[in-house]
Amino acid sequence: MHKIVILGAGYAGLTAAVSLAGRTRRREDIQITIVNAEERFTERLRLHQTASGQRLADLRIPELLADTRVEFVRGWVTGIDVSARRVRIDDERDLEYDRLVYALGATADTDAVPGVDEHAHTLDSAHNAEMLARRLASLGSGTVAVCGSGLTGVEAAAEIAEQHPGLDVVLLGKREPGSTMGPKARAYLHIALARLGVRVVSGVEVVKVRPGSVDLVDGASIAADIVLWTSGVRVPPLAAAAGLRVDDTGRAVTDPALRSVSHPQVYVIGDAAAIQQGYGVMHGTCQSGMPTGVHAATSIMRELDGKQPRPFRFGYVHTPVSLGRRDAVIQFTRPDDSPKRFFLSGRPAVWYKETVSYAPWPSFQRLSAFPAMGSFAWRRGGRFTR
Repeated sequence: MHKIVILGAGYAGLTAAVSLAGRTRRREDIQITIVNAEERFTERLRLHQTASGQRLADLRIPELLADTRVEFVRGWVTGIDVSARRVRIDDERDLEYDRLVYALGATADTDAVPGVDEHAHTLDSAHNAEMLARRLASLGSGTVAVCGSGLTGVEAAAEIAEQHPGLDVVLLGKREPGSTMGPKARAYLHIALARLGVRVVSGVEVVKVRPGSVDLVDGASIAADIVLWTSGVRVPPLAAAAGLRVDDTGRAVTDPALRSVSHPQVYVIGDAAAIQQGYGVMHGTCQSGMPTGVHAATSIMRELDGKQPRPFRFGYVHTPVSLGRRDAVIQFTRPDDSPKRFFLSGRPAVWYKETVSYAPWPSFQRLSAFPAMGSFAWRRGGRFTR
């Protein structure tokens, strides 16, 4: 019996599980287990909607895996013994594996700046987003400081401003919002934020979060009744503690096939992996995470069939940004994530994001039913797409 254990049921881990399940339907010699701390599947792409008070579908991992023969184990991973090929769960269970897929993702870095962990909200989970939604609903009036001007911060600020027009929403960050976009798409994003009443403060660095305010590096302070932290991420220390080779951010370094360079029986996918491509190391997104899950599944099956796994190749296609429920901007990109001239905005962009970026579960279902689609549907011109 070949035992495959997948750690983490986010976009990357669940993609790997359903892709493996589809490819092993007729094999009785393969056992697939996926471990996750919660039964609920977290739609991270929509957590800013949850935070603003909107109700989303309650997707349960065991139900999503129904009829796949994948065993779901609820629990926190507390340790990995790569020598014994064993994973320890918080209830003292041990899971043995022949192949391990490490997909534990990343969370907001709440340690880098004093006061963040104690006084700021994050969008790490549905529970955290729901806590923020309750705070926002009880506020009535006041200021919400969104710290971090990346895509998560932009989407959260826009959503909160649209759903709570009585609140003053301030978006703080070192960089200008939309800094990776082309000039026209970036201009559209700024106009949309202004229309929603979001006040943008760029070129600033938050050095401390206090109850009721955030302190900036230049000595200034901005009053805030609620602080949402979206600046920077960190990965769990489990990979490093297990002895996997990691980079300076703690992400496990992979070979071209997505195997750990120090322990090739371990595949590392999604945000927890430092994956080198021709243009540099990939940055973590759902856009890149799901293809890594497909590739890991394909590679494991090739190994079990006595073949060598192929190198993983990935190119970015777009940068999709929602700007509330009625507006969005989609910046199309080159494979290295640099912006092309073409972009979508307004209603067409809303439709595009809802159809392409916001609906991963239909992709999971297709992968389970038609596993061969995984390599084809995400590959165009020799590179993976979303």
